[in-house]
Amino acid sequence: MTHETRPAAHPGVPAAPEPVRLPDARQRIRDHRLATGRRTAVLDDDPTGSQSVYGVSVVTVLDAAEYAAALAEPASTSFILTNTRSLDEADAVVLNQAAGRALFELEQRLDAPLDLVSRSDSTLRGHVMAEIRTLDAVRREVTGRGFDGVLFVPSYFEAGRFTAGDVHWAMVGGEAVPAGDTEFAKDATFGYRSSDLKDFVAEKSGGTVTREQVLSIGLDDIRTGGEDRVADILRSAHDLQLVVVNATEFADLEIVVLGLQQVQREGKLFLHRTGPSFVRALAGLDPKPTLQAKDIWPAGRPAGHGLAVVGSHVGQTARQVAAAQARGGVTEIELSVPALVNPATRGAHITDTAAKVVDALAGADVLLYTSRSLLKGSDAAASLEIARSVSGALIEVVQAALAAKPAWVIAKGGITSHDVAVRGLGIRRATVLGQLFPGMVSVLRPDEAAPGVQGMPYVVFAGNVGNENALADTIELFRGAPASAAPREEVTP
Repeated sequence: MTHETRPAAHPGVPAAPEPVRLPDARQRIRDHRLATGRRTAVLDDDPTGSQSVYGVSVVTVLDAAEYAAALAEPASTSFILTNTRSLDEADAVVLNQAAGRALFELEQRLDAPLDLVSRSDSTLRGHVMAEIRTLDAVRREVTGRGFDGVLFVPSYFEAGRFTAGDVHWAMVGGEAVPAGDTEFAKDATFGYRSSDLKDFVAEKSGGTVTREQVLSIGLDDIRTGGEDRVADILRSAHDLQLVVVNATEFADLEIVVLGLQQVQREGKLFLHRTGPSFVRALAGLDPKPTLQAKDIWPAGRPAGHGLAVVGSHVGQTARQVAAAQARGGVTEIELSVPALVNPATRGAHITDTAAKVVDALAGADVLLYTSRSLLKGSDAAASLEIARSVSGALIEVVQAALAAKPAWVIAKGGITSHDVAVRGLGIRRATVLGQLFPGMVSVLRPDEAAPGVQGMPYVVFAGNVGNENALADTIELFRGAPASAAPREEVTP
């Protein structure tokens, strides 16, 4: 087969051969999973990782019995929410130890292989090295053997996140920008400098891993050498060696998964540290159309009003909140961050805000949002503590709002979405119905939750995805706006 190199689509992005789209790739992946009984468990460090999949379970609690129920069937996939991005590193390690141990013990009881994904932010924020090393150590403890390597795949194509030339890129304003030059790299807790993923690993390892020790599967390898070339690279991995995976579309990842399956048959063991896109490829899922109202409410939309909760402070969320406010049609209620971090005013402000939300829900849909000026602490730990404090206040308001029996809830922001689901709505297990936009903004159907919540649509909306109208469009769909106002598809930030 002849492969022509096409010019880079964006300035700075290196040219690469044309993608190779194998028509039988997904079916082959699924067949292998069924034949081997392989399951996939995704430890999700915030609840937005399911944005590229559907028909899979989401478990929100640390409960081995729930894991077993979610992974009972061969080829099943389950997301397990850890929310470790909201924790400091020490607490994140403890949680990963507990979840990892339960999963590896389950793998032994099932006597079937388990793919373990440590799902993280597509813009590289999170406890990267600590979580990888913890899961490897726990596997050694439980089974006597660690991982040969770690596939590092932060790609999230629908949100404009891809890797080429070992550099991770993010689409910003229609232009491809190295991730290290975006606002996400300036995160108060998980900031970084490097866009080249080999340098990123070295940076996050604190110098214990050099860029020369990191392997790479390039676009040339995938598109010219195919799954056999991918397998050759993976065979060389040893002792938890990181492997950067370049990919600009799902066809690239499907070839990588086929190569991975080759070496898995030979006994190689890999952990995966990835963004949302890789999970879809690993499961061999076909694309699915975006959800419409009839998919969410097959029996018709119920009466009642809903609640949109916004806690994220990234710039994209601020722009989306402004657009939703301009669109109108909802009652706006602000939760003041300065009032929340002041012990003298916190309690009264939460009580007052909760009363306003309950009263408003009796006659209108409500947009509850934290004040848009971001307060930072003196260091990363202090900033994280402020975020927890604000999230805790949102939860108290949401818990109070359940008295008004909201017909739906939208939560905007990673930490916010997790805390609203688990602490606000009491969701223990849910099913991913699909997405409102291509590959982003999942709708969950709670299967086990607080009274009145079971079956109620719950929308998980990451802080850093969607165009400026995405939040307003989502609210309109759930308010029962005409089809012409349903979510639009040009969603790349």
